[in-house]
Amino acid sequence: MSVSHVTTHILDTAAGKPAAGVVVELYARDGEAWSQIGTGTTDTDGRVKDLGPERLESGSYRLQFATGAYFAGIGQETFFPEVSLTFTVDENEAHYHVPLLLSPFAFSTYRGS
Repeated sequence: MSVSHVTTHILDTAAGKPAAGVVVELYARDGEAWSQIGTGTTDTDGRVKDLGPERLESGSYRLQFATGAYFAGIGQETFFPEVSLTFTVDENEAHYHVPLLLSPFAFSTYRGS
């Protein structure tokens, strides 16, 4: 298995554990439109390592997390049916790790390593 240029990790901070089974989609900006270039589902550790290409060109990208389906699956009400994170990639950087800290009524993110 190869590791994508962009990876993610979701922690359910309300439950205190990784969020397994969350569908994550990776999009690239193409002018004014967005094109899906990868998709994956978080593993039991809440990680997606094979989300898209091994190398990306410099530009704007978006991760879209299906958080509503995740919370519905564990019987938890949520305010966020999905979370979208838009960020910039420099093709000269080796790797981008974009974690999501998630609870039913809040989320946070940062650039990890």
